Amino acid sequence: MHALQADLLVVGGKILTLDDRWTEIEDGALAVADGAIVALGPREEVQGRFLGREVLDASGCLVMPGLINAHTHAPMTVFRGLADDLPLDTWLKEYIWPAEAQHVNPDMVYWGTQLAAAEMVQSGIVAFADMYFYEDDIGRAARDAGIRVVLGEALVDFPSPNTKTPEEGLAYVRESFARWAGDPWVTVGLQPHSTYACSPDLLVRAKELADEFGAIYLIHAAETAQEVEDVRRRYGRSPVGHLEALGILDARVVLAHGVHLTEDEIALLAERGASVAHCPESNMKLASGVAPVPALRRAGVNVALGTDGAASNNDLNLWGEMATAAKLHKVWSGDPTVASAREVVWMATRGGARALGLESRLGSLEVGKRADFLCLNLDAPHMVPLYDAYSHLVYAARPSDVRTVVIEGRVVYDHGEWKTIDLARVYAHVRALAGQLVGRWARDPNWRSTVGQ
Repeated sequence: MHALQADLLVVGGKILTLDDRWTEIEDGALAVADGAIVALGPREEVQGRFLGREVLDASGCLVMPGLINAHTHAPMTVFRGLADDLPLDTWLKEYIWPAEAQHVNPDMVYWGTQLAAAEMVQSGIVAFADMYFYEDDIGRAARDAGIRVVLGEALVDFPSPNTKTPEEGLAYVRESFARWAGDPWVTVGLQPHSTYACSPDLLVRAKELADEFGAIYLIHAAETAQEVEDVRRRYGRSPVGHLEALGILDARVVLAHGVHLTEDEIALLAERGASVAHCPESNMKLASGVAPVPALRRAGVNVALGTDGAASNNDLNLWGEMATAAKLHKVWSGDPTVASAREVVWMATRGGARALGLESRLGSLEVGKRADFLCLNLDAPHMVPLYDAYSHLVYAARPSDVRTVVIEGRVVYDHGEWKTIDLARVYAHVRALAGQLVGRWARDPNWRSTVGQ
């Protein structure tokens, strides 16, 4: 019997498939062809059937699905550390939005996303959902870096750096659907900013466009108590109640944050099949509160993990989010059994894939799914001994333990080397952008009051 040809053959290591049976394969192997997993099993079995044009030795590693960042604003790496230790409303209105009005352009967006992609790929993230401006340039940067992205132009009622009216914003998104149709790395969704930054008409029109293309609809919702109070004062309903009254809530809706939710709202989200992108570190840093993740999970709501943007976190590290999520909900609830290691790993993989409409392609290692995975080094003092792999992933692992990252069957990062990103060039561009920002503000100490003039 002749051996079959694979583009990539991964041999050795312990494979965590995260399939429905939580299958684990000691000394495993997987074969990849045309960007998909075509075989998975014990090393001897797979090697007996396939020859690889490229062979990746995963001995001493955990091989697992790549992580999925379900909510971020990638270009905001340029604003990392710009304004800290502030309430969300002050942080947004007095610092971030004015800075964006002055400095966001396609060049900033491209290089900020390249920097974000480098940080995410290095830590094992294979896909991210992005809400920002000039999203097509984010798609271009992500594709150049070899990382998957679900694009979402931030739709708002007021002029943004990219569009002047809601109509222009919606037209831009419609053009994005045509531009990226069929692209394996780039998917387009609708991402209106929030119920306080978007009129009911814009929210509904965005959902109609999402439904036309079968796309996700991701929106900031119930992030702070002040937001809930403001929306209730304006519309007589909470953000979740407002979305429901407008007929928006369904299984393609993702609420970013979902911190301030009532029991009835949690039940409603479960009934509608909506997801929540949980961003624990950003919520903690901005003192937004603690999302009711154990209650959401008990009700059957799909929960994914996100980092939020690097201006409010200040990193794009899902290992940190996993550890924080597990510990935060234990101490907040007084119950050490909630947010177990397995649950949290599921949120960072399967939960993210489900929320972003990618579950048929990503989130687990199974024949037929896309070959997006990472190899995590076990030969480190903090990773020895190994009793339970999921415990190590949540409570011990670090981004620096990621040895290799494969996306769409392509090795994009290996042993500290990026195959797709010129880091020196990225650093130079982002440092230059930061210099322009600092220089502009030095010349005009009253820069915040000049925005819009």
